[in-house]
Amino acid sequence: MRKTLFESLTRRPFTETAPVPVDPEIIRMASELDAEAQRRLGHSLSLRLVDAGSCNACELELNALSNPYYDLERFGLRFVASPRHADVLLVTGPVTKNMREALLRTYDAMPGPKWVVAIGDCAVCGGLYADSYACERGTASVLPVDLRIVGCPPSPRRLLEGLLALMGS
Repeated sequence: MRKTLFESLTRRPFTETAPVPVDPEIIRMASELDAEAQRRLGHSLSLRLVDAGSCNACELELNALSNPYYDLERFGLRFVASPRHADVLLVTGPVTKNMREALLRTYDAMPGPKWVVAIGDCAVCGGLYADSYACERGTASVLPVDLRIVGCPPSPRRLLEGLLALMGS
């Protein structure tokens, strides 16, 4: 124990290196997305995520949008806890029968205008679980979907491109 304590006092701390400057393409896309949200909504874009039975790979990629590399909050994009404050409903997973009601209630609680984005192959068409007795065949079988972002899981860059395409439509 004493040896460990002494080493911790004499060595430099193990930390990550500073984040690499962000890709200019990502900065451009995020700025365009914020400007388009401001133009269409009069405020920044608020995102509400519903995990409708996914394996959490898509959620990990969505969470990466909040890390220091992408840091979408600086462009006004933010995740909100309440559907009453959301403009966009992000759905991941094949929509299990148990999550169908919760998804519908979340959608109904959102004020208009509102958009629905199916993220990942499971949310788009049911993915590997399309023929399961416990799942719907994707988000479109429950809600009107405005945008489908395919991939298993889609990369953060693809998610950003998808949100930009949604606001441009």
